[in-house]
Amino acid sequence: MSVTQETKVKKGRGRPKLFDREQALDRALELFWAHGYEATSLADLVAATGAKAPTLYAEFENKEGLFRAVMERYVEMFSAQRNATLQCKESGVATGIENYFRSTAACFTDRDKPAGCFFICTSTALSADSEEIADMLRKKHRSQEATLNAFLQERKALGELAEATDTAALSRYLTCVLQGMSVRAREGADRAELDGIVDTLMQLWPMLSGVCRQKTGR
Repeated sequence: MSVTQETKVKKGRGRPKLFDREQALDRALELFWAHGYEATSLADLVAATGAKAPTLYAEFENKEGLFRAVMERYVEMFSAQRNATLQCKESGVATGIENYFRSTAACFTDRDKPAGCFFICTSTALSADSEEIADMLRKKHRSQEATLNAFLQERKALGELAEATDTAALSRYLTCVLQGMSVRAREGADRAELDGIVDTLMQLWPMLSGVCRQKTGR
């Protein structure tokens, strides 16, 4: 081996592995989702992400910073996909709600990741020391409710809901149904069971919403 070749080999040895931020977030997301915020330690995160503690601190500052980034990752990967089902202008209000809930049922019972809703699962068993985390999660819950309310208000303006429909109250009710679905999924309910809950919701929809008319999509 030449001196030049030997030098290249020596330089290559011990070279630090590049930090993959998205991969680290995905692994941390799964860990927080499965075990919650407080039950997940820095040692767990180091083991799951493959990054050293100083690397995680340099990138996210602390465990709370990593969790904040993980929340945004969840929104990007899962919440945004479900919210997109409400944006189809060709679908009537009932179809939009049904598609949203069935997409949610699929997400909550996907066997490739922890069951239920990340925000709901991680908001349980938080101590007083984690008030900032609890506040962040409450804001995410309210954001979900606000998304549904904005959708219902838009469709009410189009005449798809009766004038008397209280969209704020309806969106609160729908959010509670979503939270219940998350709990059921966490307890082992499969996709078929959650779809059954959606079936019942849609049977009740005319009474809940005071529907005036539906778009046909034609």
